[in-house]
Amino acid sequence: MNSRQILVTALFLFLFAAIGTALVAFTFDNTHERIAANEREALLRNLHVLIPPDTHDNDIFNDITKVTNPESLGTTEPATVYRARKQGWPVAAVLTTVAPDGYNGAIKLLVGIKLDGTLAGVRVVSHRETPGLGDFIDAQRSDWILGFTGRSLKDPILKKWGVKRDGGEFDQFTGATITPRAVVKAVKKALLYFEHNSQRLFASESTRTAVPAASSVQPVESAHE
Repeated sequence: MNSRQILVTALFLFLFAAIGTALVAFTFDNTHERIAANEREALLRNLHVLIPPDTHDNDIFNDITKVTNPESLGTTEPATVYRARKQGWPVAAVLTTVAPDGYNGAIKLLVGIKLDGTLAGVRVVSHRETPGLGDFIDAQRSDWILGFTGRSLKDPILKKWGVKRDGGEFDQFTGATITPRAVVKAVKKALLYFEHNSQRLFASESTRTAVPAASSVQPVESAHE
């Protein structure tokens, strides 16, 4: 191959690369806004399922604060807390938390907690669990996740916050314990975090206007027994 052929080949490769990059950029520009809108709508639906619109009068999607507590919330990234209020008074909060020890990795959750510490509900946002096993934590495929609604650190008592195989009160799945164990543990930690930080969460300003200092409070297990 002479130098002319090498130059032509290199030119073709460059053109193919440039066209490919342009197509990827064009596709991204035309889809990322739609994807973001779809994700926002899905989040709003989950928020409204956990905290019904008729129970608050603020914009729960924008009344948020961000906190950092890897031990309680399962991630080193700032976690968003959505706050519901009525006539200015706190009603409930939805914590974005992570169960880092799922069977195939992190399980992202929304944990809704009423001001009195009762669970408004729990929903799984995303996971990589094995098909079939992951269905059990999906509210559209199983009612297992609905069993958290109405529970608190007093119901069951703290030492019973586990799956039945570990002496707890929550069902595990047939032939699988790791996934439900991870979810139950994450919900329990979210409840403990809320118990010790609820006043701080509602007192801080919305991060839409100001970013409050990240919380570094560590959970302390109360003896609700």
